[in-house]
Formats: sequence, structure tokens, C-alpha cells
Amino acid sequence: MTKRMPSSPWPKGARCAVMLTFDFDAETLWLSRDPKTADSPGVMSQGRYGAKVGVPRLLSLLRAEGVRATFYIPGWVVEHHTDEARAIRDAGHEIGHHGYRHDWPHPSKPDEERAAFDQGMKALESVLGVKPRGYRAPAWELTPITLDLVRKHGMVHSSNLMDDVFPYLHPGEPPVVELPVQWVLDDAPYFLMHPRLAPRPMQSPEVIFGIWRDEFRGFYEWGGLFNLACHPQVIGHPSRLLMLRRLIRLMKRHRGVWWASASEVADHWLRDQAKR
Repeated sequence: MTKRMPSSPWPKGARCAVMLTFDFDAETLWLSRDPKTADSPGVMSQGRYGAKVGVPRLLSLLRAEGVRATFYIPGWVVEHHTDEARAIRDAGHEIGHHGYRHDWPHPSKPDEERAAFDQGMKALESVLGVKPRGYRAPAWELTPITLDLVRKHGMVHSSNLMDDVFPYLHPGEPPVVELPVQWVLDDAPYFLMHPRLAPRPMQSPEVIFGIWRDEFRGFYEWGGLFNLACHPQVIGHPSRLLMLRRLIRLMKRHRGVWWASASEVADHWLRDQAKR
């Protein structure tokens, strides 16, 4: 049974919302799992590709298509790939918080989570002059203290949980809007490869285009938030960028699609909920 809203929750009665997000992890994706990977040039080069090739190519594609996106960036990446992070900022894209070194938070180590959270915030503010308005946790994993940290730093959105296709408000004050994600709309399960950490076969972009196209069609019918999550080092290869451009153009051909950044969606949801 399809889920339909009695009326559109989106601006000007839009059929659905589309949000393009990119987690600019670079080398931290590997370093956070095993610091000794720093001594493995081949593995590290996968992360550097995201900064060296993926980000510039993505920015070019987004500029050509006239789409504003949200980039979640760890503090370590801001410090070590400053030019690329500044290029994202200067292109007008939103920058969100993504931890410090992509360290996965653990409920039993709250002090470590607080320290990484604060360190990531300081890097974004001191290097980029950006005060982020939203948080995406490494590996999308929250702990009992994460939302308290989000509120403490004045952020309005979280984009981590997978329990809905529409935004919703977390309990507590001040309000925090959850912008749901789904593994089916993440590029890593299909394309990310590491002989030891992720030894799975890579998929054809043609197959993934079909999956994402049909997911979008479903969101268009249901009226939800199509929240695509990609990584410059993963999506930023030639065939995959061609597929992403093809997907963007397909979605543009549908009337009544609201394209927005993460904070634009969160701000709208807060205003809409206040009226109800």
C-alpha cells in the first residue's frame, strides 16, 4: 500500500523534496578504522582521490546543473584538504559537521565522543569560518548523548536515522529535525572497495541508476524526502558521475520537485510543524 500525505508538506505544494548530500571523508574513512593504514599508500590514495579529483569534478557537475548540495566534512579533512573544503564553501554549498576523524562514536565512551565533536566543530569554524547547522555522525551512528551535543552547539538538524521517509522532530528542546537516510540511497554499499575491510564486488552504475531512479519514483508518489548520500572518493569516478548527472536530469524532468539543502529542509519543517 502506498503512503500518501493528505496534503503536501513541502513549499508551494511540491510533490516531494530532493536533497543531495556528500560526505567528504577522504583518508579518514580508513584512518578511523585502523590508524596503521597511514602506512599503506595504496589505501590512502583512495581517500586522496576524493579530494584531488572527486570534489572538483562534483563541484563542476553541480555548478553545471544549478544544484546546491550539502557536504558533511570531518574536521581532519578540513585541516588536511583545506583548499578543497574552501572551494565547497565558496561554491555556495552548505557545510555540515561530520565529526573530527570519522571516528565511530561508542555509547561506552562519551568523553571521546564529546572531544571529537568539539574538535570537528573547532576545525570548521577556525579554518572555514563556518558554524554548521547540522550533523551527520560517522557511520550514521548516534549515542544517548549525540543529540545533546547537536543542541549544545546550536544545530537544527540531524541526518542519521532510517525510520521514516519524511523529516520529523526529535523529542526535547530546542527542536532538532531528523532528515532520514537509507542505505539504499548511499553509494558506498554499491561501489566502495577494500580487499580487507570491504571485500565485496562493485556494481555497475547502470544497475545503481535503476535503483535510485525507482526510489525517486517512489518518493515522488509518496511525497517524502529523497536524501541521496554520496562520497566524493566513491561517486567521483567517470562512469558514476555520468550516472549521477543522468539521475539529476531525470529528476528535473518531474514537475513539483523541491530541491533544497539540508538546512533549508530543516528550517521549512520547523516552520511547517509550528503551524500545525
